[in-house]
Amino acid sequence: MIHFKSCKWENFLSTGNDPITILLDRSPTTLIVGQNGAGKSTLLDALSFVLFNKPHRDINKNQLINSINGKKTLVEVEFEVGSSNFKVVRGIKPARFEIWQNGNMINQSSNARDYQKFLEQNILKLNHKSFHQVVVLGSSSFIPFMQLPAWSRRSVIEDLLDINIFSKMNTLLKERNSKIKDELIDINHRIDLLKTKITGQSKYIKDLESLNQDQIENKKDSIQIHEKDIKDTFEESKTLGLNLETLLKEEDKRYKVSNDQMSNLKSRDLQHATGIKDLVKESRFYETNDHCPTCDQDIGSDKKEEKQIIIKEKAFAISQDKDILAKQIADAQAELKDIQNKTNQLRQKQQRINSNNDKITLLQKEIDKIQKEIGQLHSATGDVSKAKKELNNSRKSKEDITEKKLEYVEERTYNEVIGEMLKDTGIKTKVIKQYLPVMNRLINQYLQILDFFVAFHLDENFNETIRSRHRDNFNYSSFSEGEKQRIDLSLLFTWRQIAKLKNSAATNLLVLDETFDSSLDADGVESLTKILGTLEEGSNVFIISHKGDILENKFRSKIEFFKEKNFSKIK
Repeated sequence: MIHFKSCKWENFLSTGNDPITILLDRSPTTLIVGQNGAGKSTLLDALSFVLFNKPHRDINKNQLINSINGKKTLVEVEFEVGSSNFKVVRGIKPARFEIWQNGNMINQSSNARDYQKFLEQNILKLNHKSFHQVVVLGSSSFIPFMQLPAWSRRSVIEDLLDINIFSKMNTLLKERNSKIKDELIDINHRIDLLKTKITGQSKYIKDLESLNQDQIENKKDSIQIHEKDIKDTFEESKTLGLNLETLLKEEDKRYKVSNDQMSNLKSRDLQHATGIKDLVKESRFYETNDHCPTCDQDIGSDKKEEKQIIIKEKAFAISQDKDILAKQIADAQAELKDIQNKTNQLRQKQQRINSNNDKITLLQKEIDKIQKEIGQLHSATGDVSKAKKELNNSRKSKEDITEKKLEYVEERTYNEVIGEMLKDTGIKTKVIKQYLPVMNRLINQYLQILDFFVAFHLDENFNETIRSRHRDNFNYSSFSEGEKQRIDLSLLFTWRQIAKLKNSAATNLLVLDETFDSSLDADGVESLTKILGTLEEGSNVFIISHKGDILENKFRSKIEFFKEKNFSKIK
């Protein structure tokens, strides 16, 4: 049970810096009066805000801040649950949210939403909707139980009967099944991978075992063929290279000598050509000239004849020497050609040797490759036992995972059965069915006290059936506002009785906001007063009303709100 002790607020709605404190357990019944706008209903907004971070009325949360001061909005509420004392503090500008238990603030490591959830689920065990069904009635923004949609009605009843645990269990069960589903997807994937691996390993082992010595011997034969080819090629190169370098040097030397000789012979031949050219020129000079242009003397015929004889003798000598020179040039050219042929033959041998060296290199690489393949064959053959061990390990892993899969499938099936039980149509409905007769009996008792003689019945879906004395069928919307209020009051007191019976949402606090000012007639007011007088010991009822002059003598204490300089205060 929640025992509310006090509520304090400042800079909240019309309240300014001077805080207002209401002792919630001081009197069994307290009348709250005041003019419109004086702040009578601020208590409801303060409780709703500090406990649930929501205004009681249909306004924006920022509108709760005092419009004059504009900051430092703060609300505190103190209450007891069992042997623990709690204080909740909530503020705006600056933002503040604290939960204190026995003088120690509860850890705020979680975010504000989770902190709020902890307050509602673990301490209050009451949400905003249920709070207003058990604690509050008559406010203009209050939605009576009968005006709630079916799912909201069910939620209120589940809170009262403290069977929300089944919904939480169902949620946890769904989360667990979701994890199991993910695990099964992962397991199936791992099983598929292991199947593929086992198939591959089995084929690998079969291939390894099919290898035989013939394959290795064939490769060794190939190596022997390549080695013989290398030997033959090397011997050929050795024969070709015998004295090759010496012979090349000798031919190079011969070529140099012959080439120099040829150059000298060609130089002499060129000199002879020049000499004959000069003699022809000199002969033409004496044939055509009778006077020397150099010495300026006459040239006689005797002189000309003498010169011509000398020129012919020189020309004959050059001609004879030129014939000898031509033979020498021909001999020299023949020798150079012979040297060139021999040199070409020697260089062809060198090229053959180079080609043989490349061939030997390629053959050696091929031998290395084959030897590596032989090594791999030997190694692979030796890996059969290792491969078989890995295969056995893979098969064992598959068996273990398959067994785990069966466990998950079994758990999922078990959870599905439990889930059916935890659905709204399962255990919760059975519990509700057990309490429905009690609820209906209490509702009708309170209706009779309020002089409203009808047969009211709620079914398991919380749809109402209302019959008059003449067995005419009605529903909630069929009645007048005064009659509706009698039904709302009957439901409110019934829910409080059920909450007390289950010790779930039970609380000492009850706030009737302008209930006496609304549609109740004089008889209804009297009947309601009678019901309030029968509430269990320890109840603290606050009646917010404009009818202070009429109701004042009916209640133990009174709180009067008034406005001073636009700020709410209490007398």
